[in-house]
Amino acid sequence: MNSVFTEDTKTGDIIIQFPAASKLFKEYKIDFCCGGNRPIGEVIKSQQLEDKDLIKVLNIMYEQMQTTEEIDWMTMPLTDLVNHIIHHYHAKTRDLLEELSAFVSKVYRVHGERDSHLKEVYTQFFLLKDELEQHLLGEEQRIFPKVMEYDLNNSLETLEEARAEINILEKEHEGAGDILKKIRQATNDYELPMDACNTYRLTYLKLEELESLTFDHIHLENNVLFRRL
Repeated sequence: MNSVFTEDTKTGDIIIQFPAASKLFKEYKIDFCCGGNRPIGEVIKSQQLEDKDLIKVLNIMYEQMQTTEEIDWMTMPLTDLVNHIIHHYHAKTRDLLEELSAFVSKVYRVHGERDSHLKEVYTQFFLLKDELEQHLLGEEQRIFPKVMEYDLNNSLETLEEARAEINILEKEHEGAGDILKKIRQATNDYELPMDACNTYRLTYLKLEELESLTFDHIHLENNVLFRRL
């Protein structure tokens, strides 16, 4: 078997070439969005995952993959990429945030006195909601129109205007990622109480869904869109 991925391959580059690896990375809490510029070997050592043979597993999975159905994000027209981000990630994120607002509030109100960690979940979620809503709007108003304009006319001036926003957006991505990690820590990796009601269970499931969606979203922007700019 020829090894496509080595210890020096960056985590973000692995997901670009092999998007299906994101499931494996999430299982082992490997950051491929904000931390997408770290070599996989370095991550494995820092998280003491040497016994998992992750690089070997990645190469086996990649060899078995049917590549004909994979989307080539690095060559897709920038306008199509931006529209995909807006209609898939932005739309789903807004729907999830709205849905979770009611769930998180109800679980905290009903179970917060007994389960003290829910106060932290409630606080961090609404902080995240505020930051993400402003972030999505900022992307749609500040950078995406410039990207699509550049895709249309190849204006270097427009490209530089878009590039000027990238550092700001990447810092916002890091902030959102940090909040999601705090929520995961507060819930002890979304470990449910033995007697958790259906709303409690659904809240945790939806929070994990939001985490997964956000990390995929950040990866596509940091490691694909911003890199292409």
